[in-house]
Amino acid sequence: MDQNSLRLSASPIQFGTDGWRGVLGVDITLERLLVVAAAAARELASRSPADLESRTVVIGYDRRFLAPELAEAIASAVRGCDLEPLLTATSVPTPACSWAVVEHQALGALVITASHNPPEWLGLKIKGYWGGSVEGDFTKSVEQRIAAGGVTMPIEAVTKRFDARKEHLEGLRRKIDIPSLVRGLESMDLRVIVDPMHGSAAGCISELLKEGRKGLVKEINIARDPLFGGNPPEPLEPYLKQLIQEIKTSNMQGQNALGLVFDGDGDRIAAIDEKGRFCSTQLLMPLLIDHLARVKNLPGCVIKTVSGSDLMSLVAEDLGLEVLEMPVGFKYIAAEMFSKAVLVGGEESGGIGFGEHLPERDALFACLLLLESLTHKQRLLGESVDALQAKFGVSHYERIDLRLKDFDARKRLQEFLESTPPSSVAGQAVQEVITTDGVKLRVDVMHWLMFRFSGTEPLLRIYCEAPTYDKVDKTLLWAKELTERV
Repeated sequence: MDQNSLRLSASPIQFGTDGWRGVLGVDITLERLLVVAAAAARELASRSPADLESRTVVIGYDRRFLAPELAEAIASAVRGCDLEPLLTATSVPTPACSWAVVEHQALGALVITASHNPPEWLGLKIKGYWGGSVEGDFTKSVEQRIAAGGVTMPIEAVTKRFDARKEHLEGLRRKIDIPSLVRGLESMDLRVIVDPMHGSAAGCISELLKEGRKGLVKEINIARDPLFGGNPPEPLEPYLKQLIQEIKTSNMQGQNALGLVFDGDGDRIAAIDEKGRFCSTQLLMPLLIDHLARVKNLPGCVIKTVSGSDLMSLVAEDLGLEVLEMPVGFKYIAAEMFSKAVLVGGEESGGIGFGEHLPERDALFACLLLLESLTHKQRLLGESVDALQAKFGVSHYERIDLRLKDFDARKRLQEFLESTPPSSVAGQAVQEVITTDGVKLRVDVMHWLMFRFSGTEPLLRIYCEAPTYDKVDKTLLWAKELTERV
């Protein structure tokens, strides 16, 4: 394919829920990245507080193909804006860049990453001066700068580097009593098996818990592999067969184990309990809410996305906490964390942020808090989840993605759902229609169905929570048949 064909097939530069992403070599090219980085850097500078005298922009990158080289390249675009790039010395989890922004009092950060997307993707995330993701009005302004044209001449020079990974891990050590955590894990005789999915969080938990006995932590899939073993580096059960088998093998050998999972850039988390069961944010966040509010007695409200489990709300309300429900995308949670006291905020896809930490997702911090909660109770993860569901009710959760024929089909289906939402779902009456983001049809407590369309492609995401696996399957089948009829 020649260069002109690549230009024609590239999609417009448009930011999604967390950054600009696309296929490397088609959507994401050096030429385009330089333009986007310059526009983003100028917007960071124009929006900085009057009392922030910094000219520094942190630049980080993950382990994807060409990510280090492209990070070095956009440093020249930042210099072309009369700003000072500060480049991470190695690939780092994206939260390390957020931490560095706050520590160095920088204007913000530009991170070369495609997070959990397939191996052929790459992209750019933007962090504001507070360390969190920028909002939609910021990225709209970046898009407008790009559309307006103009030229920023990159300036080649030696870029200053720093050890962002070390700074981040040292910061986490200041926030969590690691020696006590290690003693708790050893007293439980609990082995921690980590799967960073070949991503930039590899080795971090081993480093944090290095004071522990030999064999306390085992990590798999730690080598850099831009193909990520053939799967997207997303913490979903179908991609975690090796980790699940490791847990089961450990169990058969009489050794209880806990599996911890990070996505490609280390801002999303999942876990595998001692029986090999997958535990998403839907189950982890309620445990964290209970630990932070009841055990640590920390203040603040709970924020969840509209696609998150009702279990989060039930636990929070039982503790007398206010619950806010936001559209999908952590930037909406981050905006609230910036303006009010927040205990914890989380999304269904694995991102969790904490008011006592950063207004941003940090999977390493979430993992440490999860371990802290288990060692405090001296109770395994599966036992903790079972106890929680015994009190509040059992629910099962699943999301499926349907690729629609084209944008016309997407528009037709969206107009139908918004104008005439179904009055019943799989034979059960709809009690409430929620339109915070997409169309959510509530049947009962911990039983609902939600339709949400991608803003950039003809893709429909269908979410369901129900008391049994059978009800989840039947509800999703009903939803798919509905989309086919419209």
